[in-house]
Amino acid sequence: QVQLVESGGGLVQPGGSLRLSCSASGLNFRQSDTAWFRQAPGKERERVAAMSWTGEFLFYLETVKGRFTISTDNVENTLYLQMNNLKPEDTATYYCAAEPRTPREYKYWGQGTQVTVSS
Repeated sequence: QVQLVESGGGLVQPGGSLRLSCSASGLNFRQSDTAWFRQAPGKERERVAAMSWTGEFLFYLETVKGRFTISTDNVENTLYLQMNNLKPEDTATYYCAAEPRTPREYKYWGQGTQVTVSS
């Protein structure tokens, strides 16, 4: 049984940083394509960043390019999203996902972690 568990969300001031973590059980990030999504109230879920397990494919939402970085720690079997220079519009619930069926549909999802950017 696959389980993804996010952590690291919270309240941060504009310009601040957070690192989200996604730990996996029953799934090996060394062999899984992964992604981070977010969903703000009243808005559609959007893919923020994605990467192939080979590292050859990387995707970033245009509005987070240069500020967010997706990565994995294969020893810890953990997926990360480093978020720098956060803006109020980054406020959302963030979800990790693994094994895409389509760019928007993934087989496995975490439960989400809330990120709030506010002064």
